[in-house]
Amino acid sequence: MNTRVWKVDKYVDNLESNPQVVDAADALRKNEVVALPTETVYGLGGNAESDVAVAKIFTAKGRPGDNPLIIHIAERKQLTRFVTDIPVVAEILMDAFWPGPLTIIFKRKEGVLSEKATAGLATVAVRMPDHPVALALLKTCGLPIAAPSANSSGKPSPTTAAHVLDDLEGKIAGVVDGGATGVGVESTVVDCTGAIPVILRPGGVTKEQLEAVVGEVSVDAALTDENARPKAPGMKYRHYAPNAPLFMVSGSVEYLQGLIEEKRAEGLKVGVLTTEENVSGYKADLVLACGRRTELETVAAALYDTLRRFNQENVDIIFSEMFPDTGVGSAIMNRLQKAAGNKLITQ
Repeated sequence: MNTRVWKVDKYVDNLESNPQVVDAADALRKNEVVALPTETVYGLGGNAESDVAVAKIFTAKGRPGDNPLIIHIAERKQLTRFVTDIPVVAEILMDAFWPGPLTIIFKRKEGVLSEKATAGLATVAVRMPDHPVALALLKTCGLPIAAPSANSSGKPSPTTAAHVLDDLEGKIAGVVDGGATGVGVESTVVDCTGAIPVILRPGGVTKEQLEAVVGEVSVDAALTDENARPKAPGMKYRHYAPNAPLFMVSGSVEYLQGLIEEKRAEGLKVGVLTTEENVSGYKADLVLACGRRTELETVAAALYDTLRRFNQENVDIIFSEMFPDTGVGSAIMNRLQKAAGNKLITQ
């Protein structure tokens, strides 16, 4: 399959009439699969009402079939087509954070969306992306678009069109290149079907921000207890992993340097994920600064690109520093834990 690239400048006016956007929207209406930029990561989009289109998403990614997809919309009025009701707490969250990196879980209507998109669940996860190109594409095609991250399943999510092509060239119809994404980690997923909102996945909107507008918000036990059963099937899978084994390290710079030296003595090529503040403190085969520890948003924005750079250099093992598990740090640590398969070395 020839994978097309539609390059679109997100800063130009009248994006909905842009020939590249119109062409990509036409491909979506024909049930082709198209990667699109969002403010979090690139998504792999397909018509959420079509079993044919959704099946192409799973095939291209190699994604397990019990892992439901997030539905992307351009206008809130689209919700009434496929959700049974909109709770007051969801209205408040949409007012505060849509468009933006927040996914809300609703009870779904039967017979509208592809059963493959919802993995047969009675609920559906929906968000409205805060990216001008994504919104223009969604409005132009006029469809709810199912869109997981546009990468091979289990690998680091893509934050540029080049990342998408690295994984999926020849497997999808095209990529809408709208430049690098901003947030860098996926949306926060909040279940609003119960009495109290529950965070199923930390992301671009923090627990503190959610509580500031709706009060009490709980966190799914599976995020802190690996023996707990996840509410969302996709949470049980390893994600975001680079090619080499990744280990999180809780300890001093000196302790981590000792681990580096042990592995290099074994003849291994060692990579280190750190921040600008500590990058000069390590001597390894590849030391990468992933943002600034004093501004965790920069770590989130650079995380997946950094993990992919380790692949490019073919390191044998990667050690990563830990980050505070609050604010956006919760999303960073969640992704690192998934990428490492919860492998932790403690001083």
